[in-house]
Amino acid sequence: MKNLEILHLGNLRMNIQNSYKLTARLVLFFLVFLFNHALGQSTLEERIRQVENSLTQNIQTSDSAPFNLLERMKHFKVQGLSIAVIKDYKVDFAKGYGFADTEKKIRVSDKTLFQAASISKSLNSLAILKLFKDRNLDLYADINTYLKSWKFPYDSISKGMKINMANLLSHTAGLNVHGFGGYEAGKPLPSVIQILNGESPANSDAVRSLFVPGTRQEYSGGGTTIAQLVLTDITGQKYESYLSEQVLRPLGMLSSTFAQPPTAIRQELLSAGYDGDGKEVKGKYHIYPEQAAAGLWTNPRDLAKYIIETQLAYQGKSAKVIDEQTTKLRLSPYMNKNGAALGVFIEDYNGVKYFGHGAGNAGFTGGYYGSFEGGNGLIIMVNSDNGEIIQELINSISTVYGFKGLSKSRKVTLAEVSDQDLNSYLGNYQLTPELVLTVSREGKKVFVQATGQSRIEAFAESSNKFFFKTIQASMEFVKDQNVIIKEMIFVQGQTIRAKKL
Repeated sequence: MKNLEILHLGNLRMNIQNSYKLTARLVLFFLVFLFNHALGQSTLEERIRQVENSLTQNIQTSDSAPFNLLERMKHFKVQGLSIAVIKDYKVDFAKGYGFADTEKKIRVSDKTLFQAASISKSLNSLAILKLFKDRNLDLYADINTYLKSWKFPYDSISKGMKINMANLLSHTAGLNVHGFGGYEAGKPLPSVIQILNGESPANSDAVRSLFVPGTRQEYSGGGTTIAQLVLTDITGQKYESYLSEQVLRPLGMLSSTFAQPPTAIRQELLSAGYDGDGKEVKGKYHIYPEQAAAGLWTNPRDLAKYIIETQLAYQGKSAKVIDEQTTKLRLSPYMNKNGAALGVFIEDYNGVKYFGHGAGNAGFTGGYYGSFEGGNGLIIMVNSDNGEIIQELINSISTVYGFKGLSKSRKVTLAEVSDQDLNSYLGNYQLTPELVLTVSREGKKVFVQATGQSRIEAFAESSNKFFFKTIQASMEFVKDQNVIIKEMIFVQGQTIRAKKL
C-alpha cells in the first residue's frame, strides 16, 4: 500500500507541476496576446495619424510642407468627408470627418451615406455583366436587339456601325452627354426615355452619336443611361430593385441604395451636398433618375466590400456576383492599355495596376482605387463640389501605406513668365466637342476653367508649359510661324491638341 501511495502522490505532484507549467504558459500567451493587440492598436492609430497629417499637393515647391486634413478641409471649404483604406483584402480603417449636415449639426460617421455619382457606373457594370452572363446574351450585339421601350436612332454619323453593350460600358460608343446635373428635390422628374430624347422635364441634351462607335473613347453618362434602359427592358424590374437583389445584397452592401429619391433611408444618414463655397445645395441634394450613371448612395465602408470582392473574384477566390473570367473581362481596357474597361478605369504604374473611378454630382465628389494584386485600396467621398482635397488625401494614404504609383507629388521649380506671354495665352480652347477650356489671369496668377467645372490655378514650369497642383495634368502653348498662339497641348491621361477659338 505504501508503495502505491508514494506512486499516487508522485503522479499528483507531477500533475500539479504540469498544471503550474500549463498555467504559466497560458498566462505568458495571454500577456503576449495583450501586448501584440495593444501594439496593433497603436500601429493603426499611428497610421491614421500619419494619414491625417501628410496631405501634399501634386506639385511641391521648395517651401512646401505636408498639410493637416482638418486644416485642408477648412481651406477648401469642405464640410465633410469620409475615407476607407483597404490593406491585405480587409478594411484597415474607415473614418468620417466634419459635418454631414451643418444645419442640423449632424457629424459624418463611417455610416454616413454620400452620393457616389459616377462610381455608380462601376456597380452598374457588375449588374449588366451578371445579367448578360446569366441569360446567355451577347455583349457585342447591337443594343437595339435588347431595347424594347425605345430604340437608339442611328444616323449617318455612325456610318453603319452598331453600338454594343461593351461600347456603352467602356465609353467607346461615340455618344454625347458627358454627365447630368440632377433635379432639385420636389421638382418633376423625367422618365429614362425622356432623358434619352432630351424631352421636358429632362434638363440634358438628347443622347445621340458624336462619332463612329468603337473608334475612340469619349466619356458618356448618356451611354450609361442607355445601359440602364437595356437592363430594365430585359428584366422588367425597377433598376434599383435589380441592383439591390443581384449586386448590393450579395456584396454585403446593405447600407447602400440606388433608389432615387432614397425615401427608405433614415434622413439623418444622408449627407447634404455643398457647393465650392461651402453653401448647402438647395433641397440638400439633387435627385438622379439617371441611376446607372449617378444614382448610388453609399459610404466608403460599403464600397470597400465591392473593391475587395472584385480583387478576390479576379483571382478566382470568390464569385458573389460574377466569376473570375467575367471579372477579368470587366477589368480589361477596351481599347488602350490604360483607360476605360467595363465600368472602371485602369491605371498601370510600371506593372502595378489599379482599377477605379472618380465621382462628381451636384454637391458631391469622390473616387476609389483598388489594386489588381495585394488587396490594397482606398475610397474617398466628399460632400462638396470642390474635390481638390481628394488627390491630396490620395497622396497621403498612398505614401503612408506604400501604395505604389498613386501619389502624384513631385518637386518642381517655378518659372518666371513675361506679361506679354501670359496675355497671349488668354482665351478659349476647344478640348472636345463639348468641353471648352478658358484661360484667364489675375496679376501673375493663371487660371483655367473647363465647361461646367471649377476654376483651378496653373503654375509655370517653363515660359510656355504649365502644371496643376490639384490634378495630374499639364498644358503647353504652341505658337505658329507668326508667333501667335495657335493651340494648347493638354495632357491628362491622354494628349489633346486643343485649338484656340
